[in-house]
Amino acid sequence: MTAVFMAACIQVNAQSLATDYKGSANNNPISANIFCADPTALEYNGRVYVYGSNDHQQFIANGKKGENNYGSIKSIVVFSSDDMVNWTFHGTIDVAKLCSSWVTSPWYQGFGVSWAPSVTWRTTEEGVDEFFLYFCNSSHGVGVLKANSPIGPWKSPNNKLMIHYDTPGANPANTNANFDPGVVIDDNGVGWISFGGLGPSVIMPNAARIAKLKPSMTELDGAAVKIYAPYHFEANELNVIGGKFVYTYCSNWASRNDAEWNAYKSEHGINVPKPNTCTMCYMVSDNPMDPDSWVYKGVYGPHPGMGTNNNHSHLQKFQGEYYHFYHGAPLMESWRSAGVIEQNCGIFRSICVNKATVNEATQNIPAVTTNLQGVEPVKSLNPYELQQAETMASCGGVEYEDYTNIKKNTRISKLGNDASENMQVNMRAGSWINVRNVDFGTTGASKFMLRAKGTGTVDLRFGRAGRPIATLEFSSTDMEDHTIELNATKFHGVKNNFNISFSAAEDVYVDAWQFAELVPDGIEEIEAGKIANSTSANCYDLSGRKLSGSHQNRGIVIEQFVDENGVKHNRLKY
Repeated sequence: MTAVFMAACIQVNAQSLATDYKGSANNNPISANIFCADPTALEYNGRVYVYGSNDHQQFIANGKKGENNYGSIKSIVVFSSDDMVNWTFHGTIDVAKLCSSWVTSPWYQGFGVSWAPSVTWRTTEEGVDEFFLYFCNSSHGVGVLKANSPIGPWKSPNNKLMIHYDTPGANPANTNANFDPGVVIDDNGVGWISFGGLGPSVIMPNAARIAKLKPSMTELDGAAVKIYAPYHFEANELNVIGGKFVYTYCSNWASRNDAEWNAYKSEHGINVPKPNTCTMCYMVSDNPMDPDSWVYKGVYGPHPGMGTNNNHSHLQKFQGEYYHFYHGAPLMESWRSAGVIEQNCGIFRSICVNKATVNEATQNIPAVTTNLQGVEPVKSLNPYELQQAETMASCGGVEYEDYTNIKKNTRISKLGNDASENMQVNMRAGSWINVRNVDFGTTGASKFMLRAKGTGTVDLRFGRAGRPIATLEFSSTDMEDHTIELNATKFHGVKNNFNISFSAAEDVYVDAWQFAELVPDGIEEIEAGKIANSTSANCYDLSGRKLSGSHQNRGIVIEQFVDENGVKHNRLKY
């Protein structure tokens, strides 16, 4: 293993780096290299987890060309973030493998594909966290998976679809498709699921359904009932907001007749405009099993455009704010414009997110603005914590197939997941990874560590086209930690764009990276003997900010105290 700091870094022509198809000013889509769609989400332990249809599986099955007919989508992608701009890819849930033992007769109860997931979770009375992931099996029905963490391992609790053509209230002659589930657990701990779509192209297709779930969350508790959703088409989701149920769906392509809409408004005592085609509509109820209780409230999600001809969204509250997750096709459009894929290749979608405004008391949701700029980060990325290589705001030259599972128990990720701890990223010459809003603090970074194998030259940059600030050369046949010393004056403060780029790479796989913070001058090493003599103590972080309360999980802090002789001391404390 070798690790060298280049004091005079050689400028690498920015044109030799892989193209930036996402854009350094854009936070949408959430992934710059993985096609995914039909988002759903949950908040857990300070992170938001996003799940979606694996359009990239179809893209690869097609040989990276042709149309997306969804038939090869048999897995679900998983991402998570704690700041809303840097997203960790947790790999895919192999639904086909998990459901391989399902019954094959009757045919419509067996497994075929996994589209449009919906997810929820709860803590049982015994204190066990349980996660439930529902997906549609094309138009045939809805299946369910279960886990004890948001990233698995998952299992199939049933041996067939949970909702299918024989499910009471889900008669395909009326609903046309028992698909696109939307799930929620209400304030009383009761689970509910909505589904249905592809009804006749009229103002009232009668294709939407809702049903109560048994305490197991894996079976229906009675028959499904209708939701009379005007211009309903697909993309069902459920929320509970302010004690009431909020049902969202995508509108259809039926012609909008003013007389019909005016009659509907008069009948239901509402005064809202009729929805445009392919928009996300919402309805509210305080008694979900009463079809007449649902009140149409309007459109909250516009047609996203961005190269897609369909719409699917999820409304998620995260750290007190609401977000609108949806899909478009900006990455596909960018690739087509650059000639990376053929012009007839499509439509392969990408998950995006924009801020939403929700009045929880009235359940009023003004229309969301969708754009490529996306959302602002809710916190800074801490470079002094171990960061997985698959955590990115953007990237170039890193493809889906380059995420490879390796042998078990190599390193345990701080995220505690079963996928990411065994995942590494294959980097080629010109490949780069970008993270955003990185806070190096006031003292700066003194070291950089890259956990990798192979032979490579790594440039650390601020921005893709920026001049290299430091360069690491390494070579090892095993996954090892390669470290270089840094000039801390060049790595301090908040950096909007930090890039790890490879000017040379041969069989390089990267697992993780981490900086070490410069220790301030005049700080003593820990001396256990002085602790008993201290009469008063205050703790500060390495930027000099005074800490209050527990600091057990803060890593290194500075403890300042006065000993029994009145002498003031500073020392590092872990």
